[in-house]
Amino acid sequence: MDGIQLEIMWSNLISIVSEQAKDLQRIAFSPIVREAGDLATALFDSEGRMVAQAITGTPGHINSLAAAAKQMIEIITPEKIYPGDVLITNDPWMSAGHFFDITLLTPVFRNDKIIGYCGSTIHHTDIGGYGVGAGARDIHEEGLWIPVLKFYERDQPNDTLHKIIRRNVRTPDAIFGDLGAQTSSGKIGGERLNAMCDRYNLTDIDELSAEIIDRSEKATRDAIRELPAGTYHGQSEFDVPGGEIITLKTAVTIDTDKGEILIDFAGSSGPSSLGINVVTAYTHAYSTFAIRSVLNPDLANNAGSLAPIKITAPKECIINAQYPSPVNARHVVGMYVPFPILKALASIIPERTLAEGSGAVWTIQVQGRDKQGQPFTSSMFNYSGGMGARATKKGLSATCYPTGVSAVPIEVLEASIPIEFTCKELLPNTGGKGLHNGGDGQKIGFRMRTGAEWALNAIPSRLKTQAEGLDGGEPGAPGAFYINGRPSNEARKMMMASDDEVLMMTPGGGGSGKAV
Repeated sequence: MDGIQLEIMWSNLISIVSEQAKDLQRIAFSPIVREAGDLATALFDSEGRMVAQAITGTPGHINSLAAAAKQMIEIITPEKIYPGDVLITNDPWMSAGHFFDITLLTPVFRNDKIIGYCGSTIHHTDIGGYGVGAGARDIHEEGLWIPVLKFYERDQPNDTLHKIIRRNVRTPDAIFGDLGAQTSSGKIGGERLNAMCDRYNLTDIDELSAEIIDRSEKATRDAIRELPAGTYHGQSEFDVPGGEIITLKTAVTIDTDKGEILIDFAGSSGPSSLGINVVTAYTHAYSTFAIRSVLNPDLANNAGSLAPIKITAPKECIINAQYPSPVNARHVVGMYVPFPILKALASIIPERTLAEGSGAVWTIQVQGRDKQGQPFTSSMFNYSGGMGARATKKGLSATCYPTGVSAVPIEVLEASIPIEFTCKELLPNTGGKGLHNGGDGQKIGFRMRTGAEWALNAIPSRLKTQAEGLDGGEPGAPGAFYINGRPSNEARKMMMASDDEVLMMTPGGGGSGKAV
């Protein structure tokens, strides 16, 4: 395919998936989608291979969505799919690792033939069950499990499924508002793809897809071959809700003959009784993100560029969750996955790596009834600590690395649920010292305006351990979590009195290089 023609059509594809994402954010009910960007949209070819992704989104959703589409059309095969159908699932092992993340897949028809699929994954406010915390004892306590089904059939809602979802969640209007946003964005993507085919006189996108994916895979394998062959090791330790110390170990093998990278997590901590276990799709998502970030971040992220990066983990491992392990707070461990990988690579490409950061975002969910008796469930609001220092720059403060989501503005939260924030400010000098300092954490305080008891699911980490510095840099400060001025580290949902106050102090990132 002509290079100029390919570049023009590639720009068209990026515009399509980015418009999907913008429309989804504009229509969504949930603040974490609308304000924080906790979402992913992507375009797939007729075989279910990811061709293009939007320029916004979080790695845990984007790269999990890349795997989900192909699996969904293996269960409901193309010959059973008709115009107006929309597929749905929140199967943790198939999509983004917990029930809150629901994936919708919309087939795109052209002349009665499926030419591709528009997909989206977003975090939903509520899915029934325990909530977003880590306290459930098995996955069946965590909420409603939706297998691969048709959410819409030939433009008509699947009435039985809609009733089941509505009856099993606390805030059905919000859930269906967000599901409606996903459905609309998928239809918009299909319309735009057909318009592009009209513009360039294409009957399908098979040739275009093959060209993009093949070129992306070749470019990634070529970039891997430029690295020194061998096996490199990394290890990270961090504490999770309840105080347990988790260890992640990696052996990163660079195979320059095949142009492949294998990441082996043997030696990592075993499964947890808490809901912090991570399915392999989510582990793979953050592993590939770490490699792509240092290898070729400007290259398209699609099935081709992801293919040469492979992972393996023991069956009895916290990042290879087996049924029926609880997984609702899987990000508490999953967002630490890049750090041991980056440590392993620091010995061969130090100029592209960074020190450990604060790790997982601190996720807070509040539930209860307002003064009018109406139920509310906050869409998770996330707060980050400091990012680790980079090779030539300081770490960014209060920045969600590696997830990339924004914090929902406190004004939006105060307008949408009965909450009042008492403080939100940076914590100076909590980043590790070095030639380049780590990013600082932040302090956030809040109380509820319900006049009645309310429920709190809080998932802080790094209250004991510190983000390690790199190449002589000092570690960042640990975090702290207080309820009414007293330290707390509970791995369960807590019932709070109407006047209880919460204060969070997130960790700092590690420094890089010895301070002069």
